[in-house]
Amino acid sequence: MKKLLLLFFVTLTGVIFLARLIYLQVFSEELKLKSELNAVKTVFDYPERGFIYDRNGKLMVANQTAYDVMVVPREVKVFDTLELCNLLQMEKPDLIKQIEKAKNWSWRKPSVIMPQLTQMEYAPLQEKLRKFPGFYTQRRSLRKYLVDHSANVLGYIREVNQTEIDRDDSYEMGDLKGKSGIEAQYEKELRGKKGVKRYLRDNFGRPISSYENGLYDTIPQAGVNLTITLDSKLQEYGQQLMQNKRGGIVAIEPKTGEILSLISAPFYDPSITMGRDRSKNINALIRDTITRPTYDRGLQAQYAPGSPFKVLNALIGLQENAVKTTDRFYCAHGYAYGGRKKLGCHSHSSPLSMERGIAESCNAYFAQVYRRIIEGHKNSHEGMDAWSDHVKSFGLGNFLGYDLPAGRRGNVPDSEYYDKWYPDGNWYATTTISNSIGQGEVLATPIQLANMTAAIANRGYFYTPHIVKKKDGKDISDPKYTSKRYTTIDAEHFEPVIEGMNQVYKTGTASTVQIPGIEICGKTGTAENFAKIDGVTTQLTDHSVFIAFAPKDDPQIAIAVFIENGYWGSRYAAKIASLMIEKHLKGEITRTDLESWVLNHTLEQEYEKPYSGKPFQINGPPVPIDGPKVTIQDPSLILF
Repeated sequence: MKKLLLLFFVTLTGVIFLARLIYLQVFSEELKLKSELNAVKTVFDYPERGFIYDRNGKLMVANQTAYDVMVVPREVKVFDTLELCNLLQMEKPDLIKQIEKAKNWSWRKPSVIMPQLTQMEYAPLQEKLRKFPGFYTQRRSLRKYLVDHSANVLGYIREVNQTEIDRDDSYEMGDLKGKSGIEAQYEKELRGKKGVKRYLRDNFGRPISSYENGLYDTIPQAGVNLTITLDSKLQEYGQQLMQNKRGGIVAIEPKTGEILSLISAPFYDPSITMGRDRSKNINALIRDTITRPTYDRGLQAQYAPGSPFKVLNALIGLQENAVKTTDRFYCAHGYAYGGRKKLGCHSHSSPLSMERGIAESCNAYFAQVYRRIIEGHKNSHEGMDAWSDHVKSFGLGNFLGYDLPAGRRGNVPDSEYYDKWYPDGNWYATTTISNSIGQGEVLATPIQLANMTAAIANRGYFYTPHIVKKKDGKDISDPKYTSKRYTTIDAEHFEPVIEGMNQVYKTGTASTVQIPGIEICGKTGTAENFAKIDGVTTQLTDHSVFIAFAPKDDPQIAIAVFIENGYWGSRYAAKIASLMIEKHLKGEITRTDLESWVLNHTLEQEYEKPYSGKPFQINGPPVPIDGPKVTIQDPSLILF
């Protein structure tokens, strides 16, 4: 019996081993995979990233060949570290650090040791790379910027981190991904699809032939070429005008919503985000907390819109039957209301109707229009909500939905907003009177102001602003960007307001910046500017603001210009807007006097004052802010 039991266990053991052997050799892929890991070398073939062209077909971003030095830790043998460091122009501690990082990532998978070698740097390495087992080079297509502007729009690419790899397994360590601007927004279209090539290796790890005759190889798929809506020449010119200034310029084509120009200053050359020094350069840009060059002021900076906001109050007043175009209001260098502090105003003729009220930018006129709007309802709560809904219909107070990753909401208050600050509900039109002139709690980004201007130019509707015009030569057809978005203002009310904006150029606050042969409608603005310096709220030099569209009866461009610490509207912003309009419509500049003035004037001395202690230039009349102050983070200041 014992002999039979022993024979049974021996037989059972043999059957188990035989079954396991059959399974591993016939059914299981485990050994085959392990064998392939040793015998097959996998190399990714990176596709060309999609090209980027401007609206006129000018190539702005192309590609160039570069080489990444890769390592597979498990294949590394003893090697001359000093020789490799000399070839890579790399310090020994840095090389060791990169190898340890690769080991932590994977012993079997390749990792980048030195990215983006140029062909000149690659040539001497190629001849000696065979002396360093486990190291090889991988060809890569990198960005080549053919323009030195528009970095805030184009964006940049950077190596993926572990979080991004965990989120999307189509990325490997060392892969590049769009991190900002168009590169980030259209990453899926631009990146294309990697190809894979597999090679059999000999016992020394050297590739000897294609694996399975290329049966499992795939070819790379190039990224989609994008034609964007920007005018490269207009962008370049705008950046010249914004040299030594801070702020944003946004220009939109009213008929389509296409963004013609999007400038944020200070700016930088996009080419510094590529090459071996790219990480150092990008980190330096990010660490610059004073000028904030990576902060897109055109999309992210929230400012009090100032006097350009008055045209909205005029439109709302007409829509609400609160005012007629012929109604005239007196201005005694300001507007006194309810025993409160006087809302000041500059010297001009009085009384004024709507056209002259806009042309002269009269604070008293619009304070009274605003009061009629709010007080024309059953109570201030209903009046405020009606006013707020009209303002929001122009795209203010929320994200516009454009196809760029950066943005801010701005702020348009309503009754709920004020109830939080006045729980007893004891607030009235006079409490919020600063809203009448674009101060107080109203905040807007430059692109929102440009979009508002486009809606006025179109007499009551706008298209969602967008940056991409074509994909691989085909026009975009997304209804999000091709459908009209209507405001709450009837079309009939726009003409008198537009006429007032035209008079701003002819006889009003922008009469000195007229462009011969172009009928321009605009509105100047001087926005108060506050910052906390050493814990004390301090009034700084006012911001210069301007909105405009042209030509008057066939609008082809709507523009908003915001110059930080620019004194008053016509000093900087109006000049820059007029020059941009002429550049776009004529292709040349006839007002060379304006151009020379802007190019030869700087505001750097204003931006140094919070640190130097020098006094600020206060230009505008005092504006009461009786309600809550909204603090926002602007490039280097906290504004109210």
